[in-house]
Amino acid sequence: MTTDQQQSKQTIFSLFLEAVRGKQNDFTTGSIRKAVFMLSIPMILEMLMESIFALVDIIFVSRVSVNAVATVGLTESVLTLVYAVAIGLSMGATAIVARRTGEKDQEGASKAAVQVILLGIFIAMLISVIGIVFPKEILEFMGGEPELIQEGYGYTQVLLGGNMTVMLLFLINAVFRGAGNASIAMWTLILSNGLNIILDPIFIFGLGPIPAYGVEGAAIATTTGRGVAVLAQLVILFRGNSYIKIALRDVRIHFEVMLNLIKVSIGGIGQFIIGTSSWVILMLFMAKFGSEVLAGYTIAIRIMMFTLMPAWGMSNAAATLVGQNLGAGQPERAEISVWKTSKYCAIFMGIVSLIYVFLAPTFLGWFSNNTKVVENGALCLQVIAVGYIAYAYGMVIIQSFNGSGDTKTPTIINFICFWLFQLPFAYLMAFILDFGPSGVFWAITLAEVLIAIIGVIWFRKGKWKTVQV
Repeated sequence: MTTDQQQSKQTIFSLFLEAVRGKQNDFTTGSIRKAVFMLSIPMILEMLMESIFALVDIIFVSRVSVNAVATVGLTESVLTLVYAVAIGLSMGATAIVARRTGEKDQEGASKAAVQVILLGIFIAMLISVIGIVFPKEILEFMGGEPELIQEGYGYTQVLLGGNMTVMLLFLINAVFRGAGNASIAMWTLILSNGLNIILDPIFIFGLGPIPAYGVEGAAIATTTGRGVAVLAQLVILFRGNSYIKIALRDVRIHFEVMLNLIKVSIGGIGQFIIGTSSWVILMLFMAKFGSEVLAGYTIAIRIMMFTLMPAWGMSNAAATLVGQNLGAGQPERAEISVWKTSKYCAIFMGIVSLIYVFLAPTFLGWFSNNTKVVENGALCLQVIAVGYIAYAYGMVIIQSFNGSGDTKTPTIINFICFWLFQLPFAYLMAFILDFGPSGVFWAITLAEVLIAIIGVIWFRKGKWKTVQV
């Protein structure tokens, strides 16, 4: 009886329970279909929880004011630069930890985990100082109107000042994912976002002795929830039952490991700085159309995240499979894993795109009764959904490059598609040819299609199989 035949005897429910309980770490043997499932399920649930939080957060904030929603959009555009560093470092962490796991080098995996945490703490401290001292200047630079700045600068100050919780949550979960412990990453994020959903209305609208902080309360809730989750992650690393084990004596700088981590991560940081800075500039473009258009765009992006996060979960699964199988000397198994994951992701995103195309106005109506907000948000959702299948392939392929340790190729792809194509095209369409916000929306969609095309072509060349980390 083949492995796949044995797999078929297991029920979907039993596999689901096995996946969320985190019973399997080594994905270099056995059924590839099961490996994709076992990694994807906890990662999808992890990302779904993150996107549910984003939706709930914007529901509460939208009850404060249009300026509050716009403040969230502007601040998170800046915070994406923090995400760029965190995700870039997490790529390096996942690639190296997965490779060491595939090589059965548990000590090497643990050393890499310590180095990424120390590096993340140092970077987060620098960003915190900027966020605490210059929140009003940041919002002004992003094009916020004086009234918006006055109402929302506290949100910016708290969220950027407490960015260490974001940084460490990303990095430590990346370590768990690289080791194949995707369920641990899932449960810590469920803890983080579950707390945030509970605390959001308390801090935004007030409860008992807790005053109503307005939009600033959303930042307080988010930072608190993520901080508790980071503490839980650290407890698991030091005292829990996970593949990665850290003792106090291990908390020191290993320069060779640190430099290797930086070398692998630098491309990841670069590609996300390119992507997120492009996103910041697009937000600046949208701000020129006024707070109502900006609010519609912000809500649409939050709704999109509800489906993009599961797709990210599948693409992260592909990254772990690539890293572990390359470490085990099985590049062909790594490639098959990528194509299977891409297919599953494309099917999912294709179904979602149809739902968005036909029901976008209904979704936007859940968050706002402002006609202009709903109209522009729905148009954004519909236009971007047109490219969802290409988006699925692009996400998985790009993360597979990163999982192999080849972070340079996605950086080049991002530079071509975002800076050389998306931004000039968005400006041309929106302002020169006077298509308005729809010009920006189409630029986003076409750039993602271009990423998928270039990514597939370069992936088929196979140079990623020979990368050493």
